[in-house]
Amino acid sequence: MVESQNLLFGAVADDLTGGVDLASELVSQGVAVDVRVGVPETPIEAGVAATVVALKSRVAPPDQAVRETLQSASWFSASAPKQIFYKYSGSFDSTEKGNIGCCVDALQALTQADRVLFCPTHPLNERTVYNGYLFFGQRLVSDSSKRYDPLTPMTEPDLTKVLAAQTRVAVGLLPWRTLSKGLASMQEATDRLVAAGRPYIIADAIRDEDLDRLAELTVDWPLVTGNAMIGAHLAKLWRQRGQLDAFPLPGSLQKVQGAGAVLAGSCADQTRAQLQVFENHGGQVLHLDLHAVMAGEDVVGRSLEWARARLGDVQIAIATSSPPEDVFAIQAKLGRDTVAELAENTLAEIGRGLVESGLGRLVVAGGETSGAIIAALGIKKLSVGPQIPGKIPLAYADVGRPLGLCLKSGKLGDDDAFMERLQALETGQP
Repeated sequence: MVESQNLLFGAVADDLTGGVDLASELVSQGVAVDVRVGVPETPIEAGVAATVVALKSRVAPPDQAVRETLQSASWFSASAPKQIFYKYSGSFDSTEKGNIGCCVDALQALTQADRVLFCPTHPLNERTVYNGYLFFGQRLVSDSSKRYDPLTPMTEPDLTKVLAAQTRVAVGLLPWRTLSKGLASMQEATDRLVAAGRPYIIADAIRDEDLDRLAELTVDWPLVTGNAMIGAHLAKLWRQRGQLDAFPLPGSLQKVQGAGAVLAGSCADQTRAQLQVFENHGGQVLHLDLHAVMAGEDVVGRSLEWARARLGDVQIAIATSSPPEDVFAIQAKLGRDTVAELAENTLAEIGRGLVESGLGRLVVAGGETSGAIIAALGIKKLSVGPQIPGKIPLAYADVGRPLGLCLKSGKLGDDDAFMERLQALETGQP
């Protein structure tokens, strides 16, 4: 019976939007996924082939990140997953002390894996790795807007150096020229790296075909790490092998009625461009002043009053998003962590107030912001729709009634994503 099947895949994501992205990639391949927010407290849903635990650990203190990662992995380890996966951003986001290395160290000790792949590549989003260097489009990540990220600035493009600074395990490289020669060459190369004492392997990849090859290489490895896209390529192999035959298909999307709103905490260039397009197309945007929050003014109350007067009549957005120079100025005055906490907590309180006012559809920009809002709403479980190329996936939660959600990384999505995703939640079209 389905209930007796072991999990094929147990994943831990270091932020909420990344967890939703990974789950949606799996769903798009016909994989039923149990998606949890935070360290789970209730049993795994019967009959699913995979589970994804979405944490808020990317910029957490390293000891907390490790503890929550291991607690999550222990939760699904009772179902004996054939593979454990650690999901991080395509920009290899990490804190200065580094949470990718320490969390993978903990999972490697748990699984006793003798080799671990690191694959942040996502060709559709133009995140590629060549000779170990991470590119955003045609630019090194250190020459992109990620250099100025207020929480996880990427100033070093060589991922072997980035990872080596975060772990005592030696790091090697699987170069593209080896991938291009096929599976046998890749296996020989990884064997040589392990024999040389470099079991943490940064993988070059620039095309979807490269991810197919990496999935073929690692489908039976006990531990793999990377961006969401490699998960989809692994799932293709499960289907080809017949490993999904005993599991049910994912459920369908639902339509969600009720007023919609956007909450934006990301300061990414793309989020700020999306806010401008939203306003250009008739949406109304309220920009919050974090200095007023720090001064003790009732910014939350005023924001909710502003929003309630407009809900259902016009599309609204409330944002703490600011240009890099403004962010750096307030960080210099208040401190990076204080600014981040102020922004997240303020938007989380506003989000909770909007849902209590009957909001039915919510688009959130920013991984940390999404995690804060979902935590404030007490949401522990999500249903996730399939990944559609070029679109941000949809999700649904039960808050005593259906709540439609679109939780997006700040740097992703088309310019019209806010309006378009609010409409998609209403129509039930992914």
